[in-house]
Amino acid sequence: MVVGVSLLVVGLVIGSLGVVQAGWVSPKAAVKATSSPPRNQPPTPDAVPSPTPTPTPAVYDHVVVIVLENHSFESVIGSPQAPYLNSFANSWSLATGYSGVSHPSVPNYLAMIGGSTFGITSDCTNCFLNAPSLPDRLEAAGKTWKGYMEGMPAPCFTGSSGLYAQKHNPFAYFDPIRNDPARCSRVVPYSLLAGDFASPATAPNFAFISPNMCNDGHDCSLATTDAWLSREVPALLSSPAFADSRSLLVITYDEGEGGSDRVATILAGSGVRQGFQSATAYNHYSLLRTIESLWGLAPLAVGDGAASPMTDFFTS
Repeated sequence: MVVGVSLLVVGLVIGSLGVVQAGWVSPKAAVKATSSPPRNQPPTPDAVPSPTPTPTPAVYDHVVVIVLENHSFESVIGSPQAPYLNSFANSWSLATGYSGVSHPSVPNYLAMIGGSTFGITSDCTNCFLNAPSLPDRLEAAGKTWKGYMEGMPAPCFTGSSGLYAQKHNPFAYFDPIRNDPARCSRVVPYSLLAGDFASPATAPNFAFISPNMCNDGHDCSLATTDAWLSREVPALLSSPAFADSRSLLVITYDEGEGGSDRVATILAGSGVRQGFQSATAYNHYSLLRTIESLWGLAPLAVGDGAASPMTDFFTS
């Protein structure tokens, strides 16, 4: 598959609660440049003060996160079953010290948008939470969001169906989203992503993508996931919304396997270092804190409140 991006001059100054842009060049033409093969309420976390974020310009128009399943760093990076993902990691920025925060899936997904595992230690389907999440922060800042779930039968669908699993949809666990029809309608089938990203005007500022249980690697091989990525990632990178805007893509795994918590995490797009690796210890809270920092948002809970943004992956 042919993928690549050539970014020219990007200047970023990334603070702990914001980023200031100095310049940016669209990566649209660069996509062709480089060849590459219980209903019981769980305990809520301790409250975290929510300081008023320092007002800063929003550097990114779009941030897209793709979450894959159940493969440790060691089983992915260097694997002949994942030529595309490895080529993509070599071309962009790879976090070699990044890990999940818990086991199994649900607490990791909650951490990514809620800043806490909320004391959940299972793949429960009715452990709903009356707690804030990233969409609350985004909406308060005037930004849009959407969850794209491959195999989901219809927007705001509750439960699991076929290859779609609720446990890989963190938005379904937050009462303020699930119980609000307007907000819940922003969690949609993955098939709607291409149409949304056909224009910067219709693409959400934040997009969270969960492939189905086969394509994410949960039930199928790493090679199947790699093939899915080799089709979907280039299409996303070359879409008008992503290519013609200041956009960031993050690909990560929810948790490791075989006793390893370390997972492969790759950053790509505007202002991201190319051919870079960082061994700094990061996790899903760090990713959430990075997203919050890029848009000057206050942390949600103890997890992201104590985390540092992944500043070393960006040019400065």
